[in-house]
Amino acid sequence: MPTASPDHRPSSTTSGRPRSFPGSGLAKGLAVTLRTMTKKTVTAQYPDKQPELPPRTRGVIGLFEENCTVCMLCARECPDWCIYIDSHKETMPAATPGGRERSRNVLDRFAIDFALCMYCGICIEVCPFDALFWSPEFEYAETDIHELTHERDKLREWMWTVPEPPALDPGAEEPKEIAAARKAMEKQAAAQAAAEAAAAQAPQAPGPGNSGPRNPGPQVPGTPEGGPA
Repeated sequence: MPTASPDHRPSSTTSGRPRSFPGSGLAKGLAVTLRTMTKKTVTAQYPDKQPELPPRTRGVIGLFEENCTVCMLCARECPDWCIYIDSHKETMPAATPGGRERSRNVLDRFAIDFALCMYCGICIEVCPFDALFWSPEFEYAETDIHELTHERDKLREWMWTVPEPPALDPGAEEPKEIAAARKAMEKQAAAQAAAEAAAAQAPQAPGPGNSGPRNPGPQVPGTPEGGPA
């Protein structure tokens, strides 16, 4: 029977990992517990002291009513069907003589049932007109589950708690909308400056009281100036 040579002895590791001793996992867990026990306990005295929430906290959904066009995308894409929208159509008069009348949707009701909402944020992502925003507000508990359906007035109040968007990365590419607006403003400013320069260089026309020197014309010999020829 062949015997293993000294160069091919079984390794003390399994799959490249060193063998663990019995109770090593328990010792590591107790070490974490001991380190935590030696630290000072910090308790936030809520509600006297408000917690510092991350900027992207998903608290409630705020409604910017002026941007809503009642396209119903948020209500159709909601997986919980917790968004309720009512609207009606109004006929707008023609903007120019001879034009045709136009109809637009007018928002009557926009409500969200937060008892059903799963805070997935799909409604905010699919809104094409930026009418819905995340607010870090979380103090909206109610004693009755039916009172968790908040109407558009409450959703509009939560818009005041929406934080400002984070600043852009200095090395990021400029958004196309901002670049187009900036180029349009620069072009308009250049055209206005050129028009002002052209107006400053143009010769001034003589006024009614400043007609310039008069040319008396050729004089006839022997005739006084201004007399009959």
